[in-house]
Amino acid sequence: MKILVVEDEPSLRELIQCSLEKERYVVETAADFKTASGKIEDYDYDCILLDIMLPGGSGLELLEELKALRKRRNVIIISAKDSLDDKVRGLELGADDYLAKPFHLAELSARIKSVLRRQEREGEMDIRQGNVRVVPDEFRVFVADKEVELNRKEYDILLYFMNRPGRLVNKSTLAESVWGDHIDQADNFDFIYAQMKNLRKKLKEAGANVELKAVYGFGYKMTVE
Repeated sequence: MKILVVEDEPSLRELIQCSLEKERYVVETAADFKTASGKIEDYDYDCILLDIMLPGGSGLELLEELKALRKRRNVIIISAKDSLDDKVRGLELGADDYLAKPFHLAELSARIKSVLRRQEREGEMDIRQGNVRVVPDEFRVFVADKEVELNRKEYDILLYFMNRPGRLVNKSTLAESVWGDHIDQADNFDFIYAQMKNLRKKLKEAGANVELKAVYGFGYKMTVE
């Protein structure tokens, strides 16, 4: 899961980034309105943590941009500006939650998991496709109730597709979603091929009835037999 942290205060931004990376999220950051605007236009995120007061503009304006771009994202407003009007306006513009500063990192983590579970999995803790089950809170994978050991990137790739069954995903989108922004500009995608090859082999050996099919010249798609 990839998260964008839009926060102008350096120490808090770095603290949030470090904390979320320890939880195995891919984390990108923006310190001002212009940088954040460029990122939400060029890249996709599973969740956006958004401060309202930013150099060069307002987080509420960024919510309006997301709406105009028709990018439905899980947005949590994190702001010390505890105005009821701003909170209501943010929720009206599409924010999913509001967390006032100061806050505990454990609460932030719980809020992120809650909005992701609500939007992506309709409240379910586990993700299931065919006989494959992923437990995101524990980073565990099961095929027909037998656990399968995956390395971190293999797990991240599988989780990405488990949330998008049947969707055709191009290589550059997969790269920036799992490895981070700008990796889509890499000269080649050999690093994806290697991880995909190993993941597909492990799923097949475990008897999974889902398959990550290669679509020549484009990318991959998860199908269920």
